[in-house]
Amino acid sequence: MKRGPLFDLEVYARRRARLLEQMEEAVVLLTAAPPRIKSHDTEYPYRPSSDILYLTGFTEPHSAVVLQTGAAGSAFVLFVQDRDPEKERWQGDRLGVEEAAVLYGADEVHPISRLKEELGRLLAGKRHLYYQLNLDREMDQTLFGALDQLRGTRVKPDRAPNGILDPRRLLHDLRRIKGPEEIEIMRQAAALGAEAHRVAMRSSRPGQMEYEVAAGFQYLFQRRGAVGTSFDTIVGGGDNATVLHYSRNDCRLAEGDLVLIDAGAELHYYASDITRTFPVGRSFSPAQRDVYQAVLEVQKGVVAQVRPGASIHELNRWARRALTQAMVDLGLLTGEVDSLVEQEAYRPYYMHGIGHYLGLDTHDVGTYLIEEEKPMALEPGVVFTVEPGLYIPKESEQPPPHLRGIGVRIEDDLLVTPSGGEVLTGQVPKEIDEIEALRREALA
Repeated sequence: MKRGPLFDLEVYARRRARLLEQMEEAVVLLTAAPPRIKSHDTEYPYRPSSDILYLTGFTEPHSAVVLQTGAAGSAFVLFVQDRDPEKERWQGDRLGVEEAAVLYGADEVHPISRLKEELGRLLAGKRHLYYQLNLDREMDQTLFGALDQLRGTRVKPDRAPNGILDPRRLLHDLRRIKGPEEIEIMRQAAALGAEAHRVAMRSSRPGQMEYEVAAGFQYLFQRRGAVGTSFDTIVGGGDNATVLHYSRNDCRLAEGDLVLIDAGAELHYYASDITRTFPVGRSFSPAQRDVYQAVLEVQKGVVAQVRPGASIHELNRWARRALTQAMVDLGLLTGEVDSLVEQEAYRPYYMHGIGHYLGLDTHDVGTYLIEEEKPMALEPGVVFTVEPGLYIPKESEQPPPHLRGIGVRIEDDLLVTPSGGEVLTGQVPKEIDEIEALRREALA
């Protein structure tokens, strides 16, 4: 079955119009990354270009999009794979030129094989060309050839654009603010991720392999119609929880340890991203409880400060100080808190930021600083994560022995609203009493 765009065509038309409004006498060329070889003749699963998804909804590989300002009737030109019955028997149906024209509302649709021939016409007379270099070297050479043909000689005026500009700053700042149609999908992705985390809390057992827990997320997500996980699921038991992007998932969960699970669903290519940490057994040990409660208080404190006009930069600064105070209280650090923050003494136990934008990419695009030391303010429609943590490796010699091997991270997805912040992933327990009650029920 052939699929059209996720949203109404008017949604994509408005997005393209907002992008082109910021440009003058410009043409934008966006290309989909080609499929990549995994091994020999086996490819990685193909994931469409997020920028092309955002502007058109188109998902097939080997495609390109040209947008133009001031183009009479041809502001949106789409290049797609042509029909090929032999290849389609092996790889599945392609839309082809005619169906793509009907489904995606382009002013012109051409086979991708004609891109080289058409580029000269589309670029001619434009002052600015927006294109991301080094994404696809073969496409770079195709573009350079078209530009060379447009450059003037003694008998012909130069009709090539003056230079090549990167479109990502303009386009990615548009993507930073989510529209209502995106927010609805992200609510669903968050709910699906939350469901999977609750299932994991109810089903994880001592002696289980980390990869068994991770497999449950992939199963549930795809069973519910998601693409799958939005990133490689992290299931870290015991000391593995102190490794930020641990992904081997090949150890056995042990009674008395904590397990940190960082996982999210990718639904219609929109991501959720949730982390919870809970006991492999029925309850937290006293040391685990102390570390967990410290992280939880910081996480809740950051969430309470989310509002329009605040910035991730400010939230990050507050969280670093609060976590440093917690490290002093726990005995991980000694000294005056402000001095410790200035020295970045917290880094052995907290080495990342408070969160990141979320959307078509798990670490979604958008500006954090307008210029050096001038943070970008949060606005309604921004979705981002809040994820403080404390990580105390077992081999560390400085921390008190009873704290070694404990890793805790708590992460929720936040939507900035006109009046504050809405937690999209609040269906997953994070209070100690709630978690222990659920674990006792699971292991009864």
